[in-house]
Amino acid sequence: MTSELAWLVRVWRTLERLLGTPAEVGAGDDPEAIALLRRADDARRAGRRDEAAGLYRDTLRHRRGDVPALRGLRDVLLETRQWSEALATQQRLLALVAPGERARENEWLAVIHYEAGRAALAEGRAATAIAEFKNAVRADRHFVPAAVALGDAYEAAGDHREALRVWERAAETDPVLPLLARLERVYHDEGRPTRMIALYRSAVERAPDDLSLAAALGRVYFELEMLDEAADQFEKVEVRAPDLPVVHAFLGAVFERRGDVREAFDEYRRALRLGHGFDWPHRCTECGEEAVRWQDRCPSCRRWNTLKPAAS
Repeated sequence: MTSELAWLVRVWRTLERLLGTPAEVGAGDDPEAIALLRRADDARRAGRRDEAAGLYRDTLRHRRGDVPALRGLRDVLLETRQWSEALATQQRLLALVAPGERARENEWLAVIHYEAGRAALAEGRAATAIAEFKNAVRADRHFVPAAVALGDAYEAAGDHREALRVWERAAETDPVLPLLARLERVYHDEGRPTRMIALYRSAVERAPDDLSLAAALGRVYFELEMLDEAADQFEKVEVRAPDLPVVHAFLGAVFERRGDVREAFDEYRRALRLGHGFDWPHRCTECGEEAVRWQDRCPSCRRWNTLKPAAS
């Protein structure tokens, strides 16, 4: 190959990477690579993870830029908690995918850092855990589990100020219940009731369609003995979501505290008929399954950061 042709090939491959059309994105017409990828997928579906990982690596030896093989290997490495290789594999993927797919792949990068942080925390390596959680937030600033965990890790280490800063910064981007609940607890412990109210009022203004935030504001009013404001807030939520047991349970509690026994019993009966619990239900944006409360992963499909408040 002449030097001019080699230079053109390098330029072309650089443009392919920048434009998101890499030269090697799948097994293509390589029969052996296709067969290996098929066997790897079959082994993974059958739960034979070590075999699947080996076959994905064999596929990548045939075609280094095989995106399906990289994704399959990444998923197996995540399942088997091999964080270092999972991270390296994900970084290879990010260099290959089209621009429109990078946001999704950054979510996976955040997942790997987050799970590595959780593992480090379980082993008592707090500094490493904090570093991993920070990397997760940098990879995807909307990855709520990492922001929650980062603040929790700082708090466990005794750095309450930094924990508060982490949660406040994350809540500015994503005013969601797990972050707001932690901020509310801090403000409550500091004896700042007006800050508790302002926290949820601000969140409701930024996300007016999220009824879970409106209900949380009502709960704060209730806990601060602002019963008229609590009743008004929950009644507004009830108009938009009449069948949520948590709303009727709190209305019953408000009426009971006011001494309106009959109205309280009516609301409690409605809550019991509709279901149990004071937690706001969540629904997975990936599989559609409901969960009784927020978790870092959907208990059904096991995807991360997908549970959002239902009826919102």
